[in-house]
Amino acid sequence: MWDFKVLGVDLYHILFWLILYSFLGWVWESSYVSIKEKRLVNRGFVTGPVCTIYGVGAMSVYVLLRPLANHGLWLFLGGIILATVLEYVTAWVMETLFHTSWWDYSDKPFNIQGRICLGSSIAWGFFTLLMFEVLQPFAEWVIGLFDVATGHAFVILCGILYAVDFTVSSLAAFKLGKKLARLQTVMEDFSEYLQSTRLYESAEEVRELLGTYKKQFPSLKEIQDRVGDYQNGFQKRIEEKGLTEYLESFREHTRNFREQYQEGISKITGVNRRFMRAYPNIHKAYRRRKDKKSNNKNK
Repeated sequence: MWDFKVLGVDLYHILFWLILYSFLGWVWESSYVSIKEKRLVNRGFVTGPVCTIYGVGAMSVYVLLRPLANHGLWLFLGGIILATVLEYVTAWVMETLFHTSWWDYSDKPFNIQGRICLGSSIAWGFFTLLMFEVLQPFAEWVIGLFDVATGHAFVILCGILYAVDFTVSSLAAFKLGKKLARLQTVMEDFSEYLQSTRLYESAEEVRELLGTYKKQFPSLKEIQDRVGDYQNGFQKRIEEKGLTEYLESFREHTRNFREQYQEGISKITGVNRRFMRAYPNIHKAYRRRKDKKSNNKNK
């Protein structure tokens, strides 16, 4: 089995390097997001220190583009095409299976359905060049540190651990879509109420106001603090606009919104809580997909 070859590369090397690149991808992705968010983030679908899409992408690119290793331009273009297709397909599969979007490029120029964008695709091209020039020699050096028997045992052990981790994460992800849908419904109901009060003139204005709920996963204390801030701001606007007839109704709706949102958040625990912290745009992406469907129904 270990000697089975795919386009000239045996299965043992493919699996070993896939694990290594998945780990390196996790280091890169977690470090980048942690620095950007100014907090520690365990990036990746599974709980363990791997980002599978990096491993699969790296090995797909290496196996398929090895004949172009000495042709920089074609290697660059090939990396763009292969990695971009893989990123799009992965996004589509995860949305289809779990009914949630795990990343969203909708705010980036030249994007397609928020799943891929030009800037990211170009970056994949440069990563391909880096892989062939720097990372692959390093990967070959690492595998050379192990004798074959130890390497086989390492691959088998990692495979078992990953299978268990992936199963647990997948079961949690299947439930996450329903929980996000519930939070989204609560948000939309409160948004519709605010629009009906004439406190805000457009749906976009209300969504922008409530956007902080979707940008990060809030704690229960943060919910209390945010609703308190919003309530003070809303009451001030009520007084400014002379809409005092909405005051009691507003207080009641605000209280219901806080209680329902807290209840929804409290049900997101364990692996799903890590998902929300690792992918804070899950709310935003889910909302955008749903908005598109709603707009299509209304046409």
